[in-house]
Amino acid sequence: MINRALIRTKTVQLMYSWQSNPQPDSEQALLQQRLSLQKTFELYHWLLLLSIEITKYAIKRIEIGLNKMRPTAEESNPNKRFINNKFYKQLLENISLNDFAKENGIGWTDDDEEFIKEIYGVVINSDVYKEYMAAPEVTYEDDKMLWRKLYRKVLALSPALENYLEDMDLYWNDDIETVLSFIEKTIKHFTPDSDATELLLPMYRDETDRDFAEELIKKAVEHQEEYRQMIVETAKNWEQDRIATMDMVIMIVAIAEIVNFPAIPLSVSINEYLEIAKVYSTDKSKTFINGVLDAIAERLKKSGKLLKVAIVK
Repeated sequence: MINRALIRTKTVQLMYSWQSNPQPDSEQALLQQRLSLQKTFELYHWLLLLSIEITKYAIKRIEIGLNKMRPTAEESNPNKRFINNKFYKQLLENISLNDFAKENGIGWTDDDEEFIKEIYGVVINSDVYKEYMAAPEVTYEDDKMLWRKLYRKVLALSPALENYLEDMDLYWNDDIETVLSFIEKTIKHFTPDSDATELLLPMYRDETDRDFAEELIKKAVEHQEEYRQMIVETAKNWEQDRIATMDMVIMIVAIAEIVNFPAIPLSVSINEYLEIAKVYSTDKSKTFINGVLDAIAERLKKSGKLLKVAIVK
C-alpha cells in the first residue's frame, strides 16, 4: 500500500520538520520515518473502519425509531437497504481488518460518537446515498459501488472528516488522497464470494519498497550538508538564506535519490520531486528546483558519479 510517491513525500515532510530543530542521526530518522509510514497504514484501516461505524450508527437510529412509543410511519417501516449492504457485512467480519485494529489499538470509540453522528448526516444527505436508497433494486456490485462513491465523492470532500483527521495526525490530510485510492482498490478487489479471510492490502508491495524508504531517509540525513552545498554552489545567483526552506529540503531529498538509486531513471526521480513541489511550493519554485536538479545531474554525470539513463528537460 505504501508506494514510492508517498515515501518521497513523507521523507520530505520529515526532513522539513527537522529544519528548525536539532537534526536527528540517521537511525533516529529511520525510526521516525517508520512510525510515520505506520501511521499512514493505520489511516487506511481507520477509514475502512469508518464505514462500519457509520453503518452501526444507522442501525442504532433504526432501533431507536422502532422502540419509540409512537413511531412515525417511516420509523415503523424503515428502509434497511443501507444497513444490509453486503460489502459492509464482509468488512465487518474481515479478519485482517479486525486483527490489525486489535493489535494496533485503533478504532472508533464512544468518544467519537458526535463525529460519527455528524459524518452520518453528511452521508445520508448526499446524492450518492439518496440514489442508492431510491433505486428499484440493488446488486452486490451496487453495494460496493455505494461505498466507492461515498469514500471518493462524499467523505473525501467532507470538512468534518478533514478537521477530525488533522486533529488525529497533522499529515493525514496530506495522505488521504493516496489512502483513498487504495481503499477504492480494496473495495474493487472484493467479490460476492469473499469471506472473512479476504486479505487487505499489505503495508508494502514488496521488500524493495521498504528498502527504498529506509535507504532514502538515511542517505538524505547523512549527506544533507553535502547536498546542501551542491545546491548552493549550483544556484550561484542565490544566497543560501534566500532559498526557501521547503525548496531546499525537496532538492536535498531529490539528490539523495538521484545519487543513491542508479536503477531509477533520472527523469522519474526529478519529475517525482517536481510533483511534490507543486503541492508544497510555488510555480516559481518548481521551475527553480527543476533547473538546479538538472544542472547538478549534468555535473555528476560529467564527473562519472551519476549513471542515469536520461536527464529531464
